[in-house]
Amino acid sequence: MGQVIALEWNELNFDLVEKYIASGDLPTFRRLLDRHDVHVTKAEKEFHNLEPWIQWVSAHTGLRFDEHKIFRLGDVVDTNVRQIWDVLEAEHGLRVGAISPMNARNNLKNAAFFVPDPWTKTPATGSSDLIALSQGLNQAVNDNAHGVIAPMSLLKLAFGALLNAHPGNYAQYVKLATSARAGAWRKALFLDLLLTDVFIRHTRQKKPDFASLFLNAGAHIQHHYMYSSKHYSGGLRNPSWYVAADRDPIGECYKIYDKILARVLAALPDARLLISTGLSQKPNPNLVHYYRPKDHRAFLNVLGVANIVEVHPRMSRDFLIQFASEQDASAAAALLNSFRAEDGDAVFRVENRGDTLFCMLIYTKLISQGFAINGNGRRADNIDQHVSLVSIENAIHRTEGFFIDCGQAKSGRPSVFPVETLFHRTIELCTGVKQKTSAAVLPSDRELVPVAG
Repeated sequence: MGQVIALEWNELNFDLVEKYIASGDLPTFRRLLDRHDVHVTKAEKEFHNLEPWIQWVSAHTGLRFDEHKIFRLGDVVDTNVRQIWDVLEAEHGLRVGAISPMNARNNLKNAAFFVPDPWTKTPATGSSDLIALSQGLNQAVNDNAHGVIAPMSLLKLAFGALLNAHPGNYAQYVKLATSARAGAWRKALFLDLLLTDVFIRHTRQKKPDFASLFLNAGAHIQHHYMYSSKHYSGGLRNPSWYVAADRDPIGECYKIYDKILARVLAALPDARLLISTGLSQKPNPNLVHYYRPKDHRAFLNVLGVANIVEVHPRMSRDFLIQFASEQDASAAAALLNSFRAEDGDAVFRVENRGDTLFCMLIYTKLISQGFAINGNGRRADNIDQHVSLVSIENAIHRTEGFFIDCGQAKSGRPSVFPVETLFHRTIELCTGVKQKTSAAVLPSDRELVPVAG
Protein backbone atom coordinates (compact mmCIF):
# COMPACT_ATOMS: atom_id res chain seq x y z
CA MET A 1 0.00 0.00 0.00
CA GLY A 2 3.06 2.31 0.07
CA GLN A 3 4.99 3.72 2.99
CA VAL A 4 3.00 5.41 5.77
CA ILE A 5 4.61 7.87 8.17
CA ALA A 6 2.94 9.00 11.40
CA LEU A 7 4.14 12.35 12.70
CA GLU A 8 2.87 12.54 16.28
CA TRP A 9 3.09 16.22 17.22
CA ASN A 10 2.08 15.98 20.85
CA GLU A 11 -0.69 18.44 21.83
CA LEU A 12 0.14 20.89 19.05
CA ASN A 13 -2.57 23.57 18.79
CA PHE A 14 -3.46 23.81 15.11
CA ASP A 15 -5.99 26.55 15.85
CA LEU A 16 -3.10 28.57 17.29
CA VAL A 17 -0.93 27.59 14.30
CA GLU A 18 -3.63 29.18 12.12
CA LYS A 19 -3.27 32.45 14.03
CA TYR A 20 0.47 32.53 13.39
CA ILE A 21 -0.19 31.76 9.70
CA ALA A 22 -2.62 34.70 9.58
CA SER A 23 0.08 37.01 10.96
CA GLY A 24 2.42 36.06 8.11
CA ASP A 25 4.41 33.21 9.67
CA LEU A 26 4.73 29.48 8.87
CA PRO A 27 4.69 29.15 5.05
CA THR A 28 4.89 25.33 5.08
CA PHE A 29 1.98 25.03 7.49
CA ARG A 30 0.04 27.46 5.29
CA ARG A 31 0.51 25.20 2.25
CA LEU A 32 -0.40 22.15 4.34
CA LEU A 33 -3.69 23.65 5.55
CA ASP A 34 -4.50 25.00 2.09
CA ARG A 35 -4.31 21.46 0.69
CA HIS A 36 -5.68 19.24 3.47
CA ASP A 37 -8.51 19.17 6.00
CA VAL A 38 -7.75 19.48 9.71
CA HIS A 39 -9.93 16.87 11.40
CA VAL A 40 -10.69 16.85 15.12
CA THR A 41 -10.08 13.87 17.40
CA LYS A 42 -11.87 13.44 20.71
CA ALA A 43 -10.18 12.04 23.81
CA GLU A 44 -11.60 11.16 27.23
CA LYS A 45 -14.21 13.43 28.80
CA GLU A 46 -12.89 13.11 32.37
CA PHE A 47 -10.20 15.74 32.94
CA HIS A 48 -7.98 13.47 35.05
CA ASN A 49 -7.76 11.11 32.05
CA LEU A 50 -6.66 13.89 29.69
CA GLU A 51 -3.00 12.98 29.90
CA PRO A 52 -0.89 12.31 26.81
CA TRP A 53 0.49 9.03 28.20
CA ILE A 54 -3.12 7.79 28.39
CA GLN A 55 -4.38 9.15 25.07
CA TRP A 56 -1.38 8.02 23.00
CA VAL A 57 -1.89 4.50 24.33
CA SER A 58 -5.48 4.78 23.06
CA ALA A 59 -4.24 6.00 19.66
CA HIS A 60 -1.70 3.17 19.49
CA THR A 61 -4.03 0.35 20.60
CA GLY A 62 -7.52 1.27 19.40
CA LEU A 63 -8.73 1.01 23.00
CA ARG A 64 -10.26 3.64 25.24
CA PHE A 65 -8.89 4.15 28.73
CA ASP A 66 -11.57 1.99 30.37
CA GLU A 67 -10.39 -0.84 28.11
CA HIS A 68 -6.58 -0.53 28.29
CA LYS A 69 -6.54 0.94 31.87
CA ILE A 70 -3.02 2.35 31.48
CA PHE A 71 -3.02 5.45 33.67
CA ARG A 72 0.66 6.22 34.29
CA LEU A 73 3.61 6.95 32.06
CA GLY A 74 5.78 3.83 31.74
CA ASP A 75 3.07 1.41 32.85
CA VAL A 76 2.56 0.02 29.36
CA VAL A 77 5.56 -2.29 29.92
CA ASP A 78 3.54 -4.29 32.45
CA THR A 79 0.69 -5.00 30.01
CA ASN A 80 0.13 -7.14 26.93
CA VAL A 81 -1.96 -4.63 24.94
CA ARG A 82 -1.61 -4.93 21.15
CA GLN A 83 0.01 -1.79 19.80
CA ILE A 84 -0.08 -0.63 16.21
CA TRP A 85 3.55 -1.66 15.56
CA ASP A 86 2.87 -5.16 17.00
CA VAL A 87 -0.20 -5.66 14.82
CA LEU A 88 1.43 -4.48 11.61
CA GLU A 89 4.49 -6.68 12.18
CA ALA A 90 2.93 -9.84 13.62
CA GLU A 91 -0.40 -9.92 11.77
CA HIS A 92 0.46 -8.27 8.45
CA GLY A 93 4.18 -9.00 8.04
CA LEU A 94 5.17 -5.35 7.69
CA ARG A 95 8.45 -3.76 8.75
CA VAL A 96 7.94 -1.00 11.29
CA GLY A 97 9.94 1.63 13.15
CA ALA A 98 9.40 4.20 15.88
CA ILE A 99 11.30 7.11 17.39
CA SER A 100 10.29 8.13 20.93
CA PRO A 101 6.62 6.97 20.89
CA MET A 102 5.00 7.98 24.18
CA ASN A 103 4.28 5.17 26.66
CA ALA A 104 4.95 2.42 24.12
CA ARG A 105 6.50 -1.02 24.67
CA ASN A 106 9.08 -2.49 22.31
CA ASN A 107 7.80 -6.01 21.79
CA LEU A 108 8.91 -6.27 18.17
CA LYS A 109 10.81 -9.21 16.66
CA ASN A 110 12.27 -7.52 13.60
CA ALA A 111 11.92 -3.77 14.01
CA ALA A 112 13.61 -1.50 11.50
CA PHE A 113 14.38 0.66 14.54
CA PHE A 114 12.76 1.48 17.87
CA VAL A 115 13.88 4.20 20.30
CA PRO A 116 11.53 4.39 23.33
CA ASP A 117 10.54 7.59 25.06
CA PRO A 118 12.87 8.58 27.91
CA TRP A 119 10.40 7.55 30.63
CA THR A 120 9.40 4.05 29.52
CA LYS A 121 11.72 1.18 30.52
CA THR A 122 11.71 -0.87 27.34
CA PRO A 123 14.68 -1.78 25.12
CA ALA A 124 15.87 0.18 22.11
CA THR A 125 16.39 -1.59 18.78
CA GLY A 126 18.75 -0.41 16.09
CA SER A 127 22.31 0.54 15.27
CA SER A 128 24.89 1.59 17.85
CA ASP A 129 24.17 5.28 17.32
CA LEU A 130 20.49 4.72 18.11
CA ILE A 131 21.27 2.76 21.26
CA ALA A 132 23.70 5.46 22.44
CA LEU A 133 21.21 8.18 21.58
CA SER A 134 18.47 6.42 23.53
CA GLN A 135 20.67 6.11 26.62
CA GLY A 136 21.80 9.73 26.41
CA LEU A 137 18.27 11.04 25.92
CA ASN A 138 17.01 9.11 28.91
CA GLN A 139 19.32 10.92 31.30
CA ALA A 140 19.26 14.29 29.55
CA VAL A 141 15.46 14.57 29.44
CA ASN A 142 14.94 13.36 33.00
CA ASP A 143 17.50 15.85 34.35
CA ASN A 144 16.46 18.73 32.11
CA ALA A 145 14.59 20.51 34.92
CA HIS A 146 17.86 20.89 36.84
CA GLY A 147 20.01 21.92 33.88
CA VAL A 148 22.54 19.12 34.52
CA ILE A 149 23.56 16.51 31.96
CA ALA A 150 26.14 13.86 32.86
CA PRO A 151 29.33 13.92 30.72
CA MET A 152 28.76 10.36 29.51
CA SER A 153 25.25 11.27 28.40
CA LEU A 154 26.65 14.26 26.52
CA LEU A 155 29.09 11.95 24.75
CA LYS A 156 26.30 9.56 23.78
CA LEU A 157 24.14 12.42 22.53
CA ALA A 158 27.09 13.83 20.59
CA PHE A 159 27.76 10.44 19.00
CA GLY A 160 24.12 10.13 17.94
CA ALA A 161 24.05 13.71 16.68
CA LEU A 162 27.32 13.36 14.77
CA LEU A 163 26.00 10.46 12.71
CA ASN A 164 22.46 11.71 12.23
CA ALA A 165 22.33 15.52 12.15
CA HIS A 166 21.57 16.84 8.69
CA PRO A 167 24.19 19.32 7.39
CA GLY A 168 21.44 21.70 6.37
CA ASN A 169 20.50 22.01 10.05
CA TYR A 170 24.00 22.63 11.43
CA ALA A 171 23.49 26.38 11.70
CA GLN A 172 20.14 25.87 13.43
CA TYR A 173 21.69 23.45 15.93
CA VAL A 174 24.44 25.95 16.77
CA LYS A 175 21.93 28.77 17.16
CA LEU A 176 19.69 26.73 19.48
CA ALA A 177 22.59 25.40 21.56
CA THR A 178 24.34 28.74 22.03
CA SER A 179 21.13 30.58 22.95
CA ALA A 180 19.68 27.93 25.28
CA ARG A 181 20.95 29.71 28.40
CA ALA A 182 18.81 32.73 27.51
CA GLY A 183 15.87 30.57 26.44
CA ALA A 184 15.56 27.19 28.14
CA TRP A 185 12.81 26.09 25.71
CA ARG A 186 15.44 25.89 22.95
CA LYS A 187 16.84 22.70 24.46
CA ALA A 188 13.53 20.97 23.70
CA LEU A 189 13.58 22.36 20.15
CA PHE A 190 17.16 21.14 19.68
CA LEU A 191 16.02 17.68 20.73
CA ASP A 192 13.00 17.62 18.39
CA LEU A 193 15.17 18.76 15.48
CA LEU A 194 17.67 16.00 16.26
CA LEU A 195 14.95 13.34 16.60
CA THR A 196 13.60 14.40 13.21
CA ASP A 197 17.03 14.06 11.59
CA VAL A 198 17.49 10.66 13.26
CA PHE A 199 14.07 9.53 12.06
CA ILE A 200 14.60 10.67 8.47
CA ARG A 201 18.05 9.09 8.19
CA HIS A 202 16.98 5.71 9.52
CA THR A 203 13.67 5.70 7.65
CA ARG A 204 15.51 6.33 4.37
CA GLN A 205 18.08 3.64 5.18
CA LYS A 206 15.75 0.91 6.51
CA LYS A 207 12.66 1.74 4.43
CA PRO A 208 10.03 0.52 6.91
CA ASP A 209 6.46 0.12 5.68
CA PHE A 210 5.24 2.13 8.67
CA ALA A 211 7.19 4.38 11.01
CA SER A 212 6.22 6.90 13.67
CA LEU A 213 7.98 9.97 15.04
CA PHE A 214 6.87 11.55 18.33
CA LEU A 215 7.82 15.18 19.01
CA ASN A 216 7.12 16.77 22.39
CA ALA A 217 8.69 20.24 22.39
CA GLY A 218 5.45 21.91 21.28
CA ALA A 219 3.47 20.47 24.19
CA HIS A 220 6.27 21.35 26.61
CA ILE A 221 6.59 24.94 25.37
CA GLN A 222 2.84 25.59 25.22
CA HIS A 223 2.46 24.36 28.81
CA HIS A 224 5.29 26.63 29.95
CA TYR A 225 4.79 29.77 27.85
CA MET A 226 1.20 30.12 26.56
CA TYR A 227 0.89 33.48 28.38
CA SER A 228 3.88 34.74 26.37
CA SER A 229 2.37 34.03 22.94
CA LYS A 230 1.64 37.13 20.89
CA HIS A 231 -1.79 35.60 20.24
CA TYR A 232 -2.70 35.13 23.93
CA SER A 233 -5.17 37.81 25.05
CA GLY A 234 -5.88 36.67 28.61
CA GLY A 235 -5.00 38.59 31.76
CA LEU A 236 -2.15 36.47 33.16
CA ARG A 237 1.51 37.16 32.50
CA ASN A 238 4.75 35.30 33.09
CA PRO A 239 7.17 37.09 35.46
CA SER A 240 10.29 38.60 33.91
CA TRP A 241 12.57 36.20 35.83
CA TYR A 242 10.75 33.32 34.11
CA VAL A 243 10.77 34.66 30.54
CA ALA A 244 11.52 38.09 29.11
CA ALA A 245 8.45 40.10 28.13
CA ASP A 246 9.59 40.46 24.51
CA ARG A 247 10.02 36.70 23.98
CA ASP A 248 7.47 34.45 22.25
CA PRO A 249 8.70 30.86 22.77
CA ILE A 250 5.59 29.44 21.07
CA GLY A 251 6.25 31.51 17.97
CA GLU A 252 9.86 30.26 17.94
CA CYS A 253 8.66 26.68 18.35
CA TYR A 254 6.17 26.87 15.53
CA LYS A 255 8.79 28.35 13.18
CA ILE A 256 11.14 25.44 13.90
CA TYR A 257 8.23 23.03 13.40
CA ASP A 258 7.50 24.71 10.07
CA LYS A 259 11.06 23.86 9.00
CA ILE A 260 10.72 20.32 10.36
CA LEU A 261 7.54 19.83 8.35
CA ALA A 262 9.27 21.08 5.20
CA ARG A 263 12.19 18.73 5.81
CA VAL A 264 9.96 15.67 6.34
CA LEU A 265 7.94 16.41 3.20
CA ALA A 266 11.09 16.92 1.11
CA ALA A 267 13.03 13.93 2.49
CA LEU A 268 10.15 11.41 2.29
CA PRO A 269 8.18 12.59 -0.75
CA ASP A 270 6.63 9.21 -1.57
CA ALA A 271 5.34 8.47 1.93
CA ARG A 272 1.77 9.08 3.04
CA LEU A 273 2.12 11.48 5.97
CA LEU A 274 -0.36 11.32 8.84
CA ILE A 275 -0.15 14.13 11.41
CA SER A 276 -1.87 13.77 14.79
CA THR A 277 -1.69 15.61 18.11
CA GLY A 278 -3.55 13.33 20.54
CA LEU A 279 -4.76 16.28 22.60
CA SER A 280 -4.37 20.05 22.53
CA GLN A 281 -4.19 22.80 25.13
CA LYS A 282 -6.01 25.89 26.35
CA PRO A 283 -4.78 28.71 28.58
CA ASN A 284 -4.71 27.92 32.28
CA PRO A 285 -7.03 30.31 34.17
CA ASN A 286 -4.93 29.91 37.34
CA LEU A 287 -1.30 30.60 38.24
CA VAL A 288 0.17 27.14 38.98
CA HIS A 289 3.80 26.16 39.73
CA TYR A 290 5.14 22.64 39.11
CA TYR A 291 8.25 21.32 40.88
CA ARG A 292 10.52 18.30 40.50
CA PRO A 293 12.98 16.84 43.04
CA LYS A 294 16.61 17.58 42.10
CA ASP A 295 17.89 14.29 43.53
CA HIS A 296 14.93 12.04 44.25
CA ARG A 297 16.69 9.66 46.62
CA ALA A 298 18.40 12.45 48.61
CA PHE A 299 15.11 14.32 48.87
CA LEU A 300 13.30 11.22 50.15
CA ASN A 301 16.07 10.62 52.68
CA VAL A 302 15.58 14.15 54.03
CA LEU A 303 11.88 13.38 54.43
CA GLY A 304 12.65 10.19 56.35
CA VAL A 305 11.55 7.66 53.74
CA ALA A 306 13.42 4.43 54.55
CA ASN A 307 14.38 1.15 52.85
CA ILE A 308 14.29 2.45 49.28
CA VAL A 309 15.52 -0.03 46.68
CA GLU A 310 15.34 2.26 43.63
CA VAL A 311 13.72 5.47 42.42
CA HIS A 312 12.55 5.83 38.82
CA PRO A 313 11.92 9.46 37.71
CA ARG A 314 9.02 10.00 35.35
CA MET A 315 7.92 13.08 33.43
CA SER A 316 7.86 16.38 35.30
CA ARG A 317 6.83 15.97 38.96
CA ASP A 318 6.12 12.21 38.92
CA PHE A 319 8.38 9.44 40.22
CA LEU A 320 8.15 5.74 41.13
CA ILE A 321 9.72 4.39 44.35
CA GLN A 322 10.55 0.70 44.65
CA PHE A 323 10.82 -0.96 48.08
CA ALA A 324 11.96 -4.36 49.32
CA SER A 325 8.55 -5.15 50.84
CA GLU A 326 4.94 -4.05 50.84
CA GLN A 327 5.30 -3.09 54.51
CA ASP A 328 8.11 -0.64 53.70
CA ALA A 329 6.04 0.84 50.86
CA SER A 330 2.97 1.19 53.09
CA ALA A 331 4.96 2.99 55.79
CA ALA A 332 6.46 5.35 53.19
CA ALA A 333 3.03 6.05 51.68
CA ALA A 334 1.63 7.00 55.09
CA LEU A 335 4.57 9.34 55.71
CA LEU A 336 4.47 11.04 52.32
CA ASN A 337 0.70 11.48 52.42
CA SER A 338 1.00 13.17 55.81
CA PHE A 339 3.25 16.02 54.67
CA ARG A 340 1.64 19.45 54.58
CA ALA A 341 2.99 22.90 53.79
CA GLU A 342 2.56 25.59 56.43
CA ASP A 343 -0.57 26.80 54.61
CA GLY A 344 -2.10 23.32 55.10
CA ASP A 345 -1.90 22.19 51.46
CA ALA A 346 -0.80 18.62 50.71
CA VAL A 347 2.68 18.17 49.24
CA PHE A 348 2.43 14.68 47.70
CA ARG A 349 -0.13 12.40 46.12
CA VAL A 350 0.76 8.72 46.46
CA GLU A 351 -0.59 5.63 44.71
CA ASN A 352 0.30 2.40 46.56
CA ARG A 353 1.01 -0.49 44.19
CA GLY A 354 2.21 -3.08 46.67
CA ASP A 355 5.99 -2.85 46.89
CA THR A 356 6.13 0.31 44.74
CA LEU A 357 4.67 3.79 45.14
CA PHE A 358 3.76 6.09 42.26
CA CYS A 359 4.26 9.61 43.63
CA MET A 360 3.48 13.12 42.45
CA LEU A 361 4.75 16.36 43.98
CA ILE A 362 1.45 18.26 43.94
CA TYR A 363 2.19 21.49 45.80
CA THR A 364 1.63 24.24 43.22
CA LYS A 365 2.17 27.55 45.03
CA LEU A 366 5.44 29.43 44.99
CA ILE A 367 8.14 27.64 47.02
CA SER A 368 10.33 30.40 48.44
CA GLN A 369 13.62 30.34 50.34
CA GLY A 370 13.41 28.43 53.62
CA PHE A 371 10.15 26.68 52.67
CA ALA A 372 9.31 23.95 55.23
CA ILE A 373 6.86 21.04 55.37
CA ASN A 374 5.61 18.89 58.25
CA GLY A 375 4.40 15.29 58.41
CA ASN A 376 3.87 12.71 61.17
CA GLY A 377 5.71 14.87 63.68
CA ARG A 378 8.67 15.35 61.32
CA ARG A 379 9.72 18.76 59.96
CA ALA A 380 11.75 19.17 56.77
CA ASP A 381 13.26 22.62 56.22
CA ASN A 382 14.68 24.36 53.14
CA ILE A 383 12.66 22.33 50.65
CA ASP A 384 13.51 24.98 48.05
CA GLN A 385 17.05 23.56 47.97
CA HIS A 386 15.77 20.10 47.03
CA VAL A 387 13.39 20.95 44.17
CA SER A 388 13.56 22.71 40.80
CA LEU A 389 10.79 24.74 39.24
CA VAL A 390 9.63 22.76 36.22
CA SER A 391 7.18 25.33 34.96
CA ILE A 392 4.53 27.90 35.62
CA GLU A 393 1.73 25.92 34.03
CA ASN A 394 0.44 28.33 31.38
CA ALA A 395 -1.83 25.85 29.62
CA ILE A 396 -3.91 22.81 30.48
CA HIS A 397 -5.19 19.90 28.42
CA ARG A 398 -8.39 19.84 26.44
CA THR A 399 -10.10 16.85 24.87
CA GLU A 400 -9.78 17.97 21.23
CA GLY A 401 -6.81 16.90 19.17
CA PHE A 402 -6.09 17.36 15.48
CA PHE A 403 -5.46 14.98 12.57
CA ILE A 404 -4.31 15.60 9.00
CA ASP A 405 -4.03 12.95 6.29
CA CYS A 406 -1.70 14.28 3.61
CA GLY A 407 -2.95 11.56 1.27
CA GLN A 408 -6.37 13.22 1.03
CA ALA A 409 -7.07 16.46 -0.78
CA LYS A 410 -8.93 19.21 1.05
CA SER A 411 -12.70 18.71 0.96
CA GLY A 412 -13.79 21.55 3.22
CA ARG A 413 -15.73 19.01 5.31
CA PRO A 414 -13.49 18.06 8.26
CA SER A 415 -14.77 15.28 10.51
CA VAL A 416 -14.68 14.40 14.18
CA PHE A 417 -13.76 10.95 15.48
CA PRO A 418 -12.48 9.34 18.72
CA VAL A 419 -8.71 9.42 19.19
CA GLU A 420 -8.52 5.62 19.48
CA THR A 421 -9.71 5.22 15.88
CA LEU A 422 -6.33 6.57 14.72
CA PHE A 423 -5.17 2.99 15.31
CA HIS A 424 -7.76 1.53 12.92
CA ARG A 425 -7.34 4.26 10.30
CA THR A 426 -3.58 3.76 10.22
CA ILE A 427 -3.80 -0.01 9.91
CA GLU A 428 -6.28 0.36 7.08
CA LEU A 429 -3.97 2.77 5.23
CA CYS A 430 -0.95 0.51 5.76
CA THR A 431 -2.62 -2.77 4.78
CA GLY A 432 -5.69 -2.00 2.71
CA VAL A 433 -7.72 -4.15 5.11
CA LYS A 434 -10.98 -2.42 5.98
CA GLN A 435 -11.36 -1.73 9.71
CA LYS A 436 -14.85 -1.84 11.18
CA THR A 437 -14.34 0.96 13.71
CA SER A 438 -12.60 3.56 11.55
CA ALA A 439 -15.71 5.45 10.41
CA ALA A 440 -15.73 9.15 11.34
CA VAL A 441 -18.52 10.99 13.09
CA LEU A 442 -20.49 13.14 10.67
CA PRO A 443 -19.05 16.65 10.25
CA SER A 444 -22.30 18.16 11.57
CA ASP A 445 -21.50 16.68 14.98
CA ARG A 446 -18.32 18.72 15.25
CA GLU A 447 -18.02 20.95 18.31
CA LEU A 448 -16.39 24.33 17.95
CA VAL A 449 -12.86 24.32 19.35
CA PRO A 450 -12.01 27.44 21.40
CA VAL A 451 -9.02 29.34 20.05
CA ALA A 452 -6.20 29.85 22.54
CA GLY A 453 -6.37 33.27 24.15
